[in-house]
Amino acid sequence: MVTETTDKTFEQDTSKGVTLTDFWATWCGPCRMQSPVVDQLSEEMGDKVTFNKMDVDQNQATPQKFGIMSIPTLLVKKDGKVVDSIVGYHSKEQLAKILDQYVN
Repeated sequence: MVTETTDKTFEQDTSKGVTLTDFWATWCGPCRMQSPVVDQLSEEMGDKVTFNKMDVDQNQATPQKFGIMSIPTLLVKKDGKVVDSIVGYHSKEQLAKILDQYVN
């Protein structure tokens, strides 16, 4: 399951284990393509990875803090530290391969 995160909850939501946060906006075409891929991955890898999404229009502090200039951006954190930043649309296979490096 993909959980909505906000500026207020982001640090707590991404502090433990491996997390992937999808930074998106409703008006962003590639974001709308990426979202179902993240949903599918959360069903398959949800026992190993926590999946979040953040609307950058409603939450501007966190994207600014991490220098996110383009969306979709997928931020991967492990135990609260950023380990990867993926910009643009990526397939389920590409994302699974990236996440596998941090969970295994």
